[in-house]
This record gives sequence, C-alpha cells and structure tokens, in this order.
Amino acid sequence: MKSPAMAALLLFALWTAPMPTSAHKASDSYLTLTRVGSDAGAISGRWDIALRDLDNAITLDTNGDGDISWGEVRGKHRSIADYALSRLTVESNGASCSITAGEQLVEQHSDGAYSVLLFTGDCPRPGATLTVDYRLLFDIDPQHRGLLQYVAAGAASSVIFGVDSHRQSIGGAEAGPFEQLRQYVRDGVWHIWLGFDHILFLLSLLLPAVLLRRGRTWVPANRFGAVAIDVAKIVTAFTIAHSITLTLATLGVVSPDARWIESGIALSVALAALNNIFPLVRHGRWIAAFGFGLIHGFGFASALKDLGLPTGSLALSLFGFNIGVEIGQLAIVALFLPAAFALRGTWAYRRAILAGGSAAIATIAGVWLIERAFNLALPGLAFAG
Repeated sequence: MKSPAMAALLLFALWTAPMPTSAHKASDSYLTLTRVGSDAGAISGRWDIALRDLDNAITLDTNGDGDISWGEVRGKHRSIADYALSRLTVESNGASCSITAGEQLVEQHSDGAYSVLLFTGDCPRPGATLTVDYRLLFDIDPQHRGLLQYVAAGAASSVIFGVDSHRQSIGGAEAGPFEQLRQYVRDGVWHIWLGFDHILFLLSLLLPAVLLRRGRTWVPANRFGAVAIDVAKIVTAFTIAHSITLTLATLGVVSPDARWIESGIALSVALAALNNIFPLVRHGRWIAAFGFGLIHGFGFASALKDLGLPTGSLALSLFGFNIGVEIGQLAIVALFLPAAFALRGTWAYRRAILAGGSAAIATIAGVWLIERAFNLALPGLAFAG
C-alpha cells in the first residue's frame, strides 16, 4: 500500500492547501436585478464589486502607493461602469435589454470595501424569464463567482455564475425549488474547497488521527477501523457545531462581528496545528472540533448571507448549503485518510508531514490572525458608504 502514488496523493492533499496566504475569501461580486412584475419590461439593478478586484482589472490605485483612496475611486467611476456593464448581458424573449449606469457608491462588506454600481434596464420584449450572461473577471480569476439575487413581484430567487456557468436563465419555470437546492449544494461544496482556512483546520485535526501518542513520541495506529471511528467523531462534532451556529446566524438570532469571527477562525487553525507539535489535547479532539466548529459556523453563515438569501425559500437554501459543506468536507476526508493511513509508519509522515505540515499551517494561520485581528490586509479601503 505504501506506493509512490499514495505518497504523492497525500503530499498533494496536504501541501496544496496551505498555499494561499491571503486572509481574504474567494472573489465574489453581488448582483441584484429587480422587476416590478414577472413580465415587466423595466428592471433596476445593483452590483457590488470588490475594490481589490477592480484594482486588478482596471488599476484603481493610480498613484501606486498601495492604498486606494476615495478620490481615486471617484475618478474611475466611468471606467468602473464601462468595465462592469461590458461584461453583463441581459436578454428577454431573445432581445437584449438596454442597460444604463446610474449612481455609484462605496460600501463596506465583511471582507473589505466594494464599489456599488446602480443601473436601470429596459427590455423591449418583456417576458417571465430573463437570460443573463455574466462575464466579469473570469479572464483574470477563473474562480470568481457572480452571486445574483433576482426579485420579481415580491418573490426572490438566487443564481450563482461561474466560469463554466456564465449564462443562465432566471424567472419562470427555470427557478424551481430543485434548481434552488442544487445551486446552494454546489455553492456549499465550493465554499469548503475554496475556504482554505476551513480546509487547514480540518487537516490539522486529521493529521494525527492515524497515529497514537506514546509518551513523547507518535506511533502508528494499528487498525483503520479505529482510526475511521475517531475521524467520524471529529467530523460529526464539527458538523453539529457549525450547523448550530450557521442556522442561528442565518436566521438572525445571533449576529457576531465578522472581524472577530474571522479572527477566531484563524486562531482555531493555529491552535489545532500547534497541538500536533506540542500536544495538550491528546484525547477527545472531537471536543475541540465541536468548540471551534461553533466559530466556523458563523463564517459559513457570513458566506451564505452574501449569496442574497431568497426569503421565500430560506429553509431550502440553508439545507442545501449545509449539505454542500458536508459533501465537500467528506470528499477531503475520503482523499486524505486512506493515504495518511498507508504512510503512517514512515519517518516522512511523522516528521515532514505531521510536524512540518503543522508548523506551516500554524505559520499561515498566524499571518491570517494578524491580518484579520488588526485589519491590516486592506490598507486604505475602509471607506464609509
């Protein structure tokens, strides 16, 4: 079982996860389209785009000092509108809707400052269904997502655009419950796979799962079944915990400050990794998974709220997103655990992967903690709306 292929698989699973050191979440923009009725020709829109993304696309920091001032953003209003609207097409009954840029603002989201572009549209052939072609930033960042909330006659639905799903229809029969559920399951999966802090926390708990602590040394676990049971306890505890806070925060029962939640997530990653090097919690890692999982649940809730939850199907969206998170999480476990068990008796696993990997994870999490706790990651972007 201890083949080079298995070793490569494990090293890939571990060492590709810590690469991003930025504290920011994946690139998203938030688009809202509103119609007076299901077949009205007039639409209004709002598009929130991160200033850091716009700076990469059209260079907002014109003086190159590393900060983006309000004056620099204001001076680029025309360029922002032209850039964004050239990458958005709205059609109704096969005819393109004309879109006109309006007022622009700057507002603060949980992950930084965003340009807010207001616009109006006129569709010459009104119908119940709109077809939207979204192409923003895909040429720069293939992982970018466009999160659309569509409101018609008081009912709301959501669509998620990606590089492989940039053209979608909304309204009419296209926006049924099954499609809504599928969208949120998919987004939950991608939130885990692109949420490097969540991945590193999970890996920190999994790394020692195939070993047993004997005095001051790690020794290989004897049975895969026992290891699987231990991992099941950890994953189940984490799942229950984050499901609790995800639900409470999404329903508005509790609303902790996003900065402290993100800082707490970074701290949880650092502590979980350091515990592998200086073991304080040797048994019952599931308890730590539950405690820190409560914090991670608030992070999941922040991502879910950013999607623009449809009020008419909140429970369905919450359920789908949570199921997606679990699918993404179990996929990581299924990839990592067999390879780790196969290599558990090697020096390379105990020293290079467990000790070295945990040290790397703790270092990256420490950088995230400093950035998030002291708001150092986005200098010059703390604008008022």
